Amino acid sequence: MELKTARLTLLIDPAKKRAFEQLCAQQDITPSQVVRRLIRDYLATHNVAYGPGDGDAQST
Repeated sequence: MELKTARLTLLIDPAKKRAFEQLCAQQDITPSQVVRRLIRDYLATHNVAYGPGDGDAQST
């Protein structure tokens, strides 16, 4: 579990945002939870190690 949080701002088409939020609500999960999972999976796919509080991610 992360020790601190940081904000990630992104631009997305309004229709996609609505569809994403509706799907998340149907699955009883928050959009933030989905995005955090996507980021963790993406890092793992590319063998990038990180740890709580790490300033720099490292490729392994």
